[in-house]
Amino acid sequence: MENVPNMQKGETIKEVNAIFKGAGYGLNQIVLDASLCGVPQKRLRFITFGVLGGTDGEALPYFTKNLASKSMTLRDYFGDSLGFQYYFRVPTSYKRRGIYSIDEPSMTIRGVDRPVPKGYPGHPADPVPMSAEIRSLTCHERSMIQTFPSDYIWEGAKTQLNQAIGNAVPVKFAEYIANSIKQFIDETC
Repeated sequence: MENVPNMQKGETIKEVNAIFKGAGYGLNQIVLDASLCGVPQKRLRFITFGVLGGTDGEALPYFTKNLASKSMTLRDYFGDSLGFQYYFRVPTSYKRRGIYSIDEPSMTIRGVDRPVPKGYPGHPADPVPMSAEIRSLTCHERSMIQTFPSDYIWEGAKTQLNQAIGNAVPVKFAEYIANSIKQFIDETC
């Protein structure tokens, strides 16, 4: 199971855990940063993996042993193929910056895609001042940051596409989790 890290704090996870524990599962729960798992995006995700007849935590080393030592940046993943150095992302609050560099991981891709607001005042933490060259990411670019192949075909209205892209599990993150589970199974079963 994959979800937002705040999932750990709610009542729902307690109910889910009780159901799985009652059914005989050992649970492995961890928060992973997708930027350490082959994705050029800071995206923290809560993972729950159950092992029937297993013990709690037994698979956790398999989820951590192949983590990268540093976060993957957009440049690490795309090289210079994006054709820009800086881009804008509407912050959740103007107490946060809005301009980002490809030399850092993308912030979490959300289910909304907003243009640069007219008169963006800038933020002290922006790496460069606002200029005409700085723009928001396209749906296609956001999809690629979610590590979908560049030729992946999305269908639907722009609002639907943004929601689907933002809610998707990054492909390379899913691959990382699947490989961790495969290593666990290969080495313990």
